[in-house]
Amino acid sequence: MKKQNRRDFLKVAGAAAIGAGLAVACGPRKPAPAPEEPVVEPKPEEPVLPQPRRMKLSFRPYELELQHTFTVSSYSRKTTPGVQVEIEYQGFTGYGEASMPPYLGHTVDSVTEFLKKVNLHQFADPFCLEDILSYVDGLAPGDAPAKAAVDIALHDLVGKLLGAPWYKIWGYNPAKAPSTTYTIGIDTPEVVREKTLECADKFNILKVKVGLDTDKQMIETIRSVTDLPLAVDANQGWTDRFQALDMIYWLREHGVVMVEQPLPVGRVDDQAWLNERSPLPLFADESVQRLVDVPGLKDIFSGINIKLMKCTGLREAHKMVNLARSLGMKVMLGCMTETSCGVSAAAQLSPAVDFADLDGNLLISNDLFDGVKVESGRLVLPDRPGIGVVRL
Repeated sequence: MKKQNRRDFLKVAGAAAIGAGLAVACGPRKPAPAPEEPVVEPKPEEPVLPQPRRMKLSFRPYELELQHTFTVSSYSRKTTPGVQVEIEYQGFTGYGEASMPPYLGHTVDSVTEFLKKVNLHQFADPFCLEDILSYVDGLAPGDAPAKAAVDIALHDLVGKLLGAPWYKIWGYNPAKAPSTTYTIGIDTPEVVREKTLECADKFNILKVKVGLDTDKQMIETIRSVTDLPLAVDANQGWTDRFQALDMIYWLREHGVVMVEQPLPVGRVDDQAWLNERSPLPLFADESVQRLVDVPGLKDIFSGINIKLMKCTGLREAHKMVNLARSLGMKVMLGCMTETSCGVSAAAQLSPAVDFADLDGNLLISNDLFDGVKVESGRLVLPDRPGIGVVRL
């Protein structure tokens, strides 16, 4: 009985092993088939592997409507053209945008034509940020806002896949996010006074556009309403370095703490002369676009103003912050007229900078997103993954 039970067990075990695809030797081998009658073993069916999911890029124009007519030293506008971008991958959606104020020379058509060239299907892994964004950057020279839109959307997507906001991924403390300025554009004394009254109790520092022959009137009008610290942006509006230096001393006496782009781009010797003598820190704006510009600005400006729409997005902006710091320069984060998408993306870097001018979303009446907030004048970063926005 015991022998019979053992034989039955071996038969069952052998059948099970063969069914599982295992090689089993149980008992004598069968004689080999004659050479003229070869046994053709059927080929096992190859497993059908799932195709890797690819990223899907989509975009559409979206015009931003300003709450007030916006005037700087060279133009005025009531709207700003933009393009909204989405990248979808495995049920997640990353949001980005391009904003094109007139002085940049970009249009909705130029941005959409660039975006049509972007082929993200060739990349299976969105985490390969360097590879993907190097490819995007290499598609054509220029086109910074279009590149920034892809960069922001991709960072938003990757942050969502990781389940973390970018300020945490980079290791920044959100409690160190600075106050943001709120911009007062060039206008009549009546309008400037009205705009200042609307915002003076909500912010800790204001930004004033200057660069015309009404500069002192602008400052004096604001000073009739508030004694908040002021940042001043000349937008290349001053042309004489001696007059610029006199103006900067006057501004310091009236509570101004920094000045952006006092002289036109290209006036390197005059700007270096002015920077050496200025009692206030001078920040490059139009003079700095991308990472490659930063080293040459040391000793010509005290700091740089980084804008995602100029530098192609978060990837390059992060590098610019680190490079400027290594050169002993101050750093400011700026923006164009943007929805909370672009502003919240830039705000991820804000704990690492000295000044923030991230009010572009506060200047429009048709925001598409909920994102970074301003509380008691300070930036409050949302504890959401990616760039921290939710589509409204």
